[in-house]
Amino acid sequence: MASSSTFDDDLPMEEGMPELIDDDDVPSVLPSLLEQNLDTAPKGAAKGDGFTLVKRKRKSHADIEMEDISTPDEGKTEETAGEESSSGPKSAKRSKGQKGEFRNVAVPKHRYTPLKENWASIFTPIVKNLGLQIRFNLKKRQVEIRNPEDREDTTDLQKAADFVRAFILGFEVNDAIALIRLDHLFLETFEIADVKHSLKGDHVSRAIGRIAGKDGRTKLVIENTTKTRIVVANTKIHVLGAYQNLRLARNAVCSLIMGANPSKVYGNLRNMASRGAERL
Repeated sequence: MASSSTFDDDLPMEEGMPELIDDDDVPSVLPSLLEQNLDTAPKGAAKGDGFTLVKRKRKSHADIEMEDISTPDEGKTEETAGEESSSGPKSAKRSKGQKGEFRNVAVPKHRYTPLKENWASIFTPIVKNLGLQIRFNLKKRQVEIRNPEDREDTTDLQKAADFVRAFILGFEVNDAIALIRLDHLFLETFEIADVKHSLKGDHVSRAIGRIAGKDGRTKLVIENTTKTRIVVANTKIHVLGAYQNLRLARNAVCSLIMGANPSKVYGNLRNMASRGAERL
């Protein structure tokens, strides 16, 4: 059986920790992911009840126009030269999409009923706040999101697709909507076999049990401490949160898969959380 030395460097375990997690340290209900990450959001992130569209800053070139003294090629006419100057650099075209561009998100059978029940909560922010078009294709069983005909920017379109995809993977609507409101959240997916491919049969079930814990307390503690959300779907694990928080949650889950004691992982996360609070 492989040892857990691979993850000891990233997540060192402390000795002398209690074997069980105290019930007082486990919150009964977690706040929304949006509320937890508002304090760590960048200055440009949205705050309050209303939505504010955030545009990413790009490096601006120097505002110096150089006079072109080179002679144009003989094969180029004045019309083609004017078209090239008006079109601008090629990099600007690559950042834009096509008018009416769309995204498709496939919906498995077991998520069809939750999607139908929460359709109003998904439909409202995409249509009213982002100004996109959305529909559910009954024949193809997929959610189709499209940009308006007069818009080429695909930033909001990708945010809406990530929001719907997060809900389809099993996250709550209130947590998945943070992907629209905040720009520094990411979604990561990995499998238990990616961490330890030698696990088979009942050992995989035990690894899943260590991640969830009794009545889901271990997973709840990891989510509350790292300000992330975790969904365990069979052998796949989906984690939603900020980049640094994703790293802490991923290391904790990997240590549990490798056979670490949940109380030791919890104690290490608590120490890391206190260090982060001191830095802030």
